[in-house]
Amino acid sequence: MITPGYVQQMAFYSRWMNDGLFAACDQLSDEQRRQNCGAFFKSIHATLNHLLWADQIWLHRLTGTPAPISEGIPGSAGQYESYEELKRERAAFDQVIDEWANGIDAASLEGDLSWYSGAVGREITKPRWLLITHMFNHQTHHRGQVHCMVTGFGVKTADTDLPLMP
Repeated sequence: MITPGYVQQMAFYSRWMNDGLFAACDQLSDEQRRQNCGAFFKSIHATLNHLLWADQIWLHRLTGTPAPISEGIPGSAGQYESYEELKRERAAFDQVIDEWANGIDAASLEGDLSWYSGAVGREITKPRWLLITHMFNHQTHHRGQVHCMVTGFGVKTADTDLPLMP
């Protein structure tokens, strides 16, 4: 089981990491951000889009925030065509995550959540605390992919280790 403090710490880490990755991506050309680098979603731009989409769908399931504008994982990689719009929406949604995390209590972590998963084509029920943990783990997974692609273009990113967070 996780605690509200864990959720708050991970939300802070998420924003810190997103800010750092977008600062690194700002140093790239749009062509570089859209280049197929061999990642699951191919490019930096597509991976960042999917990452935002996934955060939006998980918070929608967990709290009822608005659903993402793209339906399903296949459309998630192209949710925002413009890098500037993607960057703006990422920052705005990080604020939503922060507000949710700062207001969470132990009761919010209890019980199960059921939803229909389009990815596997069936209803799934899992503990809420596990799904929140998954949301933050999923972020780390895809940010790691973006980090790899960004450094492949020769851009140095800021620190990424949790103990080095301000």
